[in-house]
Amino acid sequence: MFGFSEEQIAGFGMTFGIGGFMLYMLFIIGELAWKSKAGKLGTFILFFVLSFGMLGFVAKTIIQKIWGI
Repeated sequence: MFGFSEEQIAGFGMTFGIGGFMLYMLFIIGELAWKSKAGKLGTFILFFVLSFGMLGFVAKTIIQKIWGI
């Protein structure tokens, strides 16, 4: 499709597509904190707990790049 292989399209989706979804999820967490009037500590806890899974995904990607997997 458009001169790209399936592997290239999948790689693009895994980097930019999921990265875009992660940014959108951070926006949703911020909106949730703002609408619930969570305060500074509550907002920190929301971001820390709800974005912990995203941190694992980013760490996995970085480790794969470093080790050449």
